[in-house]
Amino acid sequence: MATAKTPLERFKQSIAQDNLWIYVLALAAREEICDQDVPRLVFEKFGFLPAKLSVTLVLTHLKKGEYVRTDKREGKKSYIATDKGKNELEDLKNFLAETKEKIEKI
Repeated sequence: MATAKTPLERFKQSIAQDNLWIYVLALAAREEICDQDVPRLVFEKFGFLPAKLSVTLVLTHLKKGEYVRTDKREGKKSYIATDKGKNELEDLKNFLAETKEKIEKI
């Protein structure tokens, strides 16, 4: 019988795997990234390894929403955050800071 996840384990999963776009957008805001490098970079920077299909879906949605744009780097498809994407990431940071502040006030 599997043991139930702790609230912290559930939260970590929720904020990591279930919100991959945050990490992909953060990487693309910092520098141009090749799509094939994203799983490795997420693992190196954030400590979890996303599935390639998940990365592809996230990149597709981010591009469709104009949060990233495509380019070519060394002949490979790459992505870089747009101003809209950088603003969205900044809004996320503010939301997280506000949430942290609210929790600390309790």
